[in-house]
Amino acid sequence: MNTLQLSIVHRLPQSFRWLAGSAGTKVEPIPQNGQAGDNSLIALKLLSADGENAWVVMQKLSQALSDIAVECSVLECEGEPCLFVKRQDEFAATGRLKNFGVAIAESFSANNPV
Repeated sequence: MNTLQLSIVHRLPQSFRWLAGSAGTKVEPIPQNGQAGDNSLIALKLLSADGENAWVVMQKLSQALSDIAVECSVLECEGEPCLFVKRQDEFAATGRLKNFGVAIAESFSANNPV
């Protein structure tokens, strides 16, 4: 696996945490007024593929992160596979994915252009 070119991921705006007693298998959104803390997770959603192909691509993304010892899980969120990474590992994860040719879609608005 040398490249994952043509894959595009988008970081979901909300933060997540592991559901009590289900670390690594189930997540829940952290309320906007809740404390994110050290245990918060970010989610990357694939924009460039769907269906079964999306699950295959996400597993490849997960393997790319595992190769550099970044813990992650691919779980269903909003009906699609998402890659969940600890917030403190976000920059290492996105950097690794970019090195494999994955594009990271950025959110922007008229009030806060990126």
